[in-house]
Amino acid sequence: MGALRILMGAGVAALCLGAVAYAAESREAHLKAAADAAGQDLKGVLSICNPRTGARAPAQGNVTVEPVKVFDNLYFLGIANVSAWALTTSDGIIVLDSLDNADEAQTYIEGGLRKLGLDPAQIKYVVITHAHGDHYGGAQYLADKFHARLVMSDIDWKVLEGPRRANYPANWGPIPKRDIAVKDGDKLTLGDTTIELYVTPPHTPGTLSIIMPLKEGNVRHVGGEWGGTAFNFPKTPENFATYAASAERFAGIAREKGVDVPLSNHSSYDNAFQKIAALKARKPGAPNPFVTGPESERRFLTVAAECAKAMEAGGT
Repeated sequence: MGALRILMGAGVAALCLGAVAYAAESREAHLKAAADAAGQDLKGVLSICNPRTGARAPAQGNVTVEPVKVFDNLYFLGIANVSAWALTTSDGIIVLDSLDNADEAQTYIEGGLRKLGLDPAQIKYVVITHAHGDHYGGAQYLADKFHARLVMSDIDWKVLEGPRRANYPANWGPIPKRDIAVKDGDKLTLGDTTIELYVTPPHTPGTLSIIMPLKEGNVRHVGGEWGGTAFNFPKTPENFATYAASAERFAGIAREKGVDVPLSNHSSYDNAFQKIAALKARKPGAPNPFVTGPESERRFLTVAAECAKAMEAGGT
């Protein structure tokens, strides 16, 4: 019996070692797939593969932040590391995210629109991609001052109505009052423009990713904003599997919709400042640097999915 126990113990140990080796091999395969997809131009999103830095967007360092017209109907209104966008329509403006707080919304969204020759009183909707204060913090200011309607997934409205997170940053603005609640696949139409909203957890349980029409002269493009990138959720295999599934699903939607402009709500992930610099130096007739093509969108979401699979396989 003693010999049998020893043999059984050795067998269990061998199985455990085999499982560990398989997990390590699987993790390395996913990391390689992510790095291959990232190439030289998607290093920002590849950073989420690093468990030490993947819970936050990489710092942008010293950058000059000014509002910028990116397409005929899309404007960048962000700060150094958090992006807000304005989508203009025939009947007003849709703002995508609202920065950290009222002061930032006043300076960079309201003030940014004025600098660009746009009227902030025309803000009709503020779409909040997810229930983190660096995206909803200025929303109530915009709602109170301009009577803008606030749009967020029903799931994330419920998140904000639940217990306040323990590490709530001091610079985040107030939780906005519940307004329009949307679900997966809903559309928001203002004037001649319709955007599509998809629930893509688990950055937050109800993170929204957005498909939007873009135009430049007579040329039409499609933007795809991945709504929540970093791994700042409970590090469980189930959450990483959910993240990978969300990224792969949105990649399929983006392919079907013809997305050729990958966008993010953090400039470090979509190289917004590098593209803005290239846009300013752009020569007449040259392509818009934000139009990186359907393959770039596919690669971006492949990086996100493969990094999540690496973490699921034992990267935490």
